Amino acid sequence: MTVFAALARALGDLGVDTMFGLIGDANLFFADAFVREQGGRYVSATHENSAVLMALGYAQVTGKVGVATVTHGPGLTNTITALVEGVKGTTPMVLIAGDTAIIDKDNFQNVPQREHVHATGAGFEQLRAPETFAEDLSTAFRRAELERRPIVFNMPSDFQWQEVAYSRPTVRLSEHRGVVPESEDLDNAVGIIASSRAPIILAGRGAGDKRSKEALIRLAERIGAPLATTLKARGLFSGHPFNLGVFGTLSTDVAAETIGQADCIIAFGSGLNKYTAGHGAYLEGKRVIQINLERSEVGRSRTVDAGVVGDPALTAERFIELLDMAEIPASAFCSDDLRERIAADKIRPYLTRDLAPGTVDIRAALLRLAEAIPEDRVVVQDGGRFMVEGWKTIHAPDPRSYVHTVNSACIGLGMGEAIGAAVAAKGRPTVLIAGDGGFMIGGLVEFATAVREKLDLIVIVCNDDGYGAEYIQFRRKDMDPSLSLLNWPDLAPVATALGGHGVTVRSEEDLDAAVDAVASRQGPLLIDLKLDPESLSAITL
Repeated sequence: MTVFAALARALGDLGVDTMFGLIGDANLFFADAFVREQGGRYVSATHENSAVLMALGYAQVTGKVGVATVTHGPGLTNTITALVEGVKGTTPMVLIAGDTAIIDKDNFQNVPQREHVHATGAGFEQLRAPETFAEDLSTAFRRAELERRPIVFNMPSDFQWQEVAYSRPTVRLSEHRGVVPESEDLDNAVGIIASSRAPIILAGRGAGDKRSKEALIRLAERIGAPLATTLKARGLFSGHPFNLGVFGTLSTDVAAETIGQADCIIAFGSGLNKYTAGHGAYLEGKRVIQINLERSEVGRSRTVDAGVVGDPALTAERFIELLDMAEIPASAFCSDDLRERIAADKIRPYLTRDLAPGTVDIRAALLRLAEAIPEDRVVVQDGGRFMVEGWKTIHAPDPRSYVHTVNSACIGLGMGEAIGAAVAAKGRPTVLIAGDGGFMIGGLVEFATAVREKLDLIVIVCNDDGYGAEYIQFRRKDMDPSLSLLNWPDLAPVATALGGHGVTVRSEEDLDAAVDAVASRQGPLLIDLKLDPESLSAITL
């Protein structure tokens, strides 16, 4: 069979049933074979950067390796921002990129693709020869899983029509489970827990699996500790009566007060970065134990009192065993009063009522929409000044239902990742919270893709008519912020013109109409929240 057909079949044998991309002369036959011969789903993006973002969003929701394809030259260079985002977000994906034929040195699209890829921090795997297709593609997928980053599989276009004997690709990974070695560090950690009177258990993304969750809850109940998570493990302990929610700069009032009273933080699978640490304030005066499967992560962001390299679930079980052997009693930190205060903890419904005419309060609007959207949903957060309010007000049921798009602090990546997430959501609505600046950068062009794919996607645009973070910077220096204001067109009619549905919200009555639109939606819906940039000046990133 031809190389392009063999690669398409190999994807199917690797379990890939969905691919995102944009076709060109170096990948079109491969993409066609994936659809026509393998029955795969191919989602065509409007821009190559979005194709990679879609694969990243799909990977975050499914836990599988995301797959995208682009053509050579500018097709690949257009993906650089998304590849950087994937690297910083440690998201496994494979980008199958066509490449210029070696003999065609004067081709206008010829660029040094390996060098461009390496500059992003992504991995590069070359299709060495037609007959090595199965081995090389298997290596790319294996690397994506193990290295937790995008891998570009480079496919020379002059190989496509050559014939090869088909061989099945294989990717075999050993079980991802570490040991809990007996060590002085382990003994020290147990000693700190035993002497603690107000411990908190903190789970990061590295402890976000079901097995770790169950073990951490058992440990928390054994030692009388409330539970908390980092932003990327958000939702892990949903429904638990002593769930404090996010630990760090996004903590609720009750969580912040409880963290302040704690004397010990036991962090599983968390890097303890500055946002989790509240820029250091949330860990000050506390003894910190850090448990991580990766040795390089222990103590990377800050010095800890005890660092244990090991599997989070097994380590938690070992802590319980040693505490039981020593007959150490539980702390009294998890009191009835704390349970009641956690249950009663609600975000206040308004950020401010001092608004310009024709605008609404961002917090009140987001809370109202959150109530209208089914709770079993996927939530995607774009970057921008509004994102703190988005994180605080619109929740999802578990860590896999959150898609993070600001690992590289770039705005405008949300729509691409939201489309990938919506493809993966399978019957659940996907909610994208974006700013107007970010939506105009990367969202508007792909809204038509969401329409074409008939996705259940609700896009909430927090529209302050410009670049909000820059507005703040001008205001803080008592400068004229007009350079940051861009007077966009109304986005709701544009969404309707693209085949979706749009609602503009300037008042409480308009918000009622938006709630009705959520209930009656039959495809992509855009809700344009008109906001007063002055009322948002207090929001920081």
